[in-house]
Amino acid sequence: MNQPKTTKPGMAGSVISFPERGPWGESKWRGNASGHVYRSLFEQLRPQVFIDPMVGSGTSVEVACDMGIEAYGLDLHQGFNAVSMDILCHVGKHADLCISHPPYGGMIKYSGPGGMWGSEPDPGDLSHCADDAEFHEKMQMVLLNQRRATRPGGYYGTLIGDWRRNGIYTSYQAEIIARMPANELAAVIIKTQHNCVSDAKSYGAMKLPRILHEYLLIWEKRSVSAVVLLSTMVKEQATRVSGTWKNIVRCVLQGLGGRATLDRLYAAIAAAAPERLATNPHWRDKVRQTLQLHTDIFRNEARGLWSMA
Repeated sequence: MNQPKTTKPGMAGSVISFPERGPWGESKWRGNASGHVYRSLFEQLRPQVFIDPMVGSGTSVEVACDMGIEAYGLDLHQGFNAVSMDILCHVGKHADLCISHPPYGGMIKYSGPGGMWGSEPDPGDLSHCADDAEFHEKMQMVLLNQRRATRPGGYYGTLIGDWRRNGIYTSYQAEIIARMPANELAAVIIKTQHNCVSDAKSYGAMKLPRILHEYLLIWEKRSVSAVVLLSTMVKEQATRVSGTWKNIVRCVLQGLGGRATLDRLYAAIAAAAPERLATNPHWRDKVRQTLQLHTDIFRNEARGLWSMA
């Protein structure tokens, strides 16, 4: 006779869906995640100490307290800036788990008129960043701050969604993953969105589907110093940049028929991204370096003449 299968408490898989938010936190606080998300995460990872540096209405900490977990909630509206203030120094101890739930860019304005708190926009509010570039940079700082506050072997991460506006799709999760140490990424959990304000809106015909998901990104902190971490991240970024240049040069050279002079190659690359190259006076050096390094892809036929190998 087959015995019924028993399931371990926590997340059953990498896709989660919780239509009900539960009794935790404040339902009027826009962007609140369901408390069941945190409950399932706590059941899975079993932290003894939990920190949320962007606690909002307090959902995560309330869940943690219900489960007997020592929890600390910090937030900008309480005077704590997760970009510029040190989480570890503020709490005074390392966490087993440190999770943030930031604004998704300027999708919802949290401070200032029409927001959740404050009479004026707070300069530290991530929902008031000038553009996505500023948001990406500040979120990297938040996560490095969270990492520092996490014990070696513990976990840190964030709950983040993507945003499409004016025909532009911004994948915040992709940018965040690219900016953090690759060897520490432990899990990417897709969370179905429920009870959004946009659910009540009527949309015309759409070419592409609405965004109905978020990502819970989890990293496991390795036992490395800040110097080793910096060296690793610099090498990873340099590898990405080098790979990007290689593919750009290859794509442009293929578009020129697989054979072109350097001058013609420069002109084609400059025409493709004039605003980017205008800020880098050494980009021609980078093109030549790319051609010379990747002899398996490019061949120097004569002085100033290159072709596909």
